Amino acid sequence: MVQLTDSGKKALDDVVAKLAGEHKLPGFAIGATTADGEIYFNCAGNKVFGDAASAELNPDTVFWICSMTKLIAHIAALQLIEQGKLAVDAAVSDFFPQFADTIVLDDITSPNPSFKPATVVMKVKHLLDFTSGLFYPPIRDYGLKVPYAYAGAQLKAQEDPYSNFFSRIKGDLPGIPLSFEPGTNFMYGYGSDIIGFIVEKVTGKTLEEYLQENVFKPLGMKASFYLTQDLKEKLIALTLRTEDGQLHLWDNQPGTEIIEQDPSKLSLRLGGVGLYVSLRDYLKLLQHILQILDGKAAKPILKRETAESLFTGVLSGESTHTLDILVGTAFPGRHCQWSSGVAVAMDDWPKGRRKGSAFWAGWAGTQFFIDPATGVAAVFGVQIVTLVSGTDDPESLKGITAFEEALYSGLDGI
Repeated sequence: MVQLTDSGKKALDDVVAKLAGEHKLPGFAIGATTADGEIYFNCAGNKVFGDAASAELNPDTVFWICSMTKLIAHIAALQLIEQGKLAVDAAVSDFFPQFADTIVLDDITSPNPSFKPATVVMKVKHLLDFTSGLFYPPIRDYGLKVPYAYAGAQLKAQEDPYSNFFSRIKGDLPGIPLSFEPGTNFMYGYGSDIIGFIVEKVTGKTLEEYLQENVFKPLGMKASFYLTQDLKEKLIALTLRTEDGQLHLWDNQPGTEIIEQDPSKLSLRLGGVGLYVSLRDYLKLLQHILQILDGKAAKPILKRETAESLFTGVLSGESTHTLDILVGTAFPGRHCQWSSGVAVAMDDWPKGRRKGSAFWAGWAGTQFFIDPATGVAAVFGVQIVTLVSGTDDPESLKGITAFEEALYSGLDGI
């Protein structure tokens, strides 16, 4: 049984103290667990950067986990697939007719790309493994006048919020744009949001209601798409890192627009980016997945074979190369696969996670991994919007690397 040694705990405490003492990160939290329970959790800093009078972070501090939401939305869909209520080969247009007339662009970065009608039917499986062709605009407001769909997409004033969201993806184009024919490559984009919408269509419940009943309450997680007063009081504030590397309070600076946070205005639950939860509670989900894999879960939220599918790559050919490029912006030289919900490491990482580990991250600086070979899972989180190098904050990456190396060096029984 894997355990954290006393010297390993001290090494992790030293990492926390070093990161806090360097003052290159705002408040942050790190934690690790095995199937048998949490083995480490610590945090440092204040909820509001630069404000020593604001509350210090604690294990209950709430983070906007952004794309770490995706795993949870996919788990919801996988539950429905297990139950026979959703088929992986179901056409997305069966749920939303707007996907019957998608178009394939020849260049998603061009202000005036040529395009053609898509000939391949987009299916649920394409959403799960990110081979649908749906994409995030490489520039948030470029020549096609395709807006950043998340900002302002959830307002209740919209009579049909789904159609409004699809219209925002479409922009001025004649159909929902794809970067390639479904099933032919990998592309990171709005697929998990559509997965969440399909869960709502199938169940007749909001994604919030479904996940509360089938994931959050069973696992004792206080998570929500709605930033209620209770969660807001525990929320760590966003910080902005400018191009000179300095940290500032985030204040809706151009190019850093975020989702609507007023719960009274929300009409959509975004399965790609929308959850608020403490990292300690997110760790409960990772622990539960390890328990399922080990046959230790008393009331598993997924069948074992379904949980195992999260660690099984399904991409082929050019798709894996495309994924490696995406992951390589943060972790150069890593070879990866994508499963039905997350990235999967295809090699051992130096001084860290082993081959077969599932992992992903959130836009504002949260990360997680689950390493079945070692029997450990971990979370790391800050709340930084960066203008330095795309979406990956360099100091956060140094922090997660230092944490991971110290964690593995302190494990006994692996």
